[in-house]
Amino acid sequence: QVQLVESGGGLVQPGGSLRVSCAASEHTASVYTMAWFRQAPGKEREFVASIPRNSGAIAYAESVKGRFTISRDNARNTITLQMNSLKREDTAVYFCAASPSLWTAVARASMYDYWGQGTQVTVST
Repeated sequence: QVQLVESGGGLVQPGGSLRVSCAASEHTASVYTMAWFRQAPGKEREFVASIPRNSGAIAYAESVKGRFTISRDNARNTITLQMNSLKREDTAVYFCAASPSLWTAVARASMYDYWGQGTQVTVST
């Protein structure tokens, strides 16, 4: 059973930085395609970033491109989302997702098989 546990969320001021991490069971983070999604109150879950299981291209949502960076630490079996220049509209619950069958970065939530419980990120003064 694959388990994903997010951490690192919190309150940050606009323009600030925050890093959220996803710890995966077994060797999930090193051999699965991983992704971050987010969901704001009253809105649908939306794609943030995805890192494929091979050395293929990483994908970002246009709204976070240039500000967010997704990375993988195989030794620790984790993925991390570094978020810089945060905006109020980045406020959401951030979810980690994993797929054992995808070989490229994919933005569609339905393509991912495993999900974490989410971590709250609030950008506010």
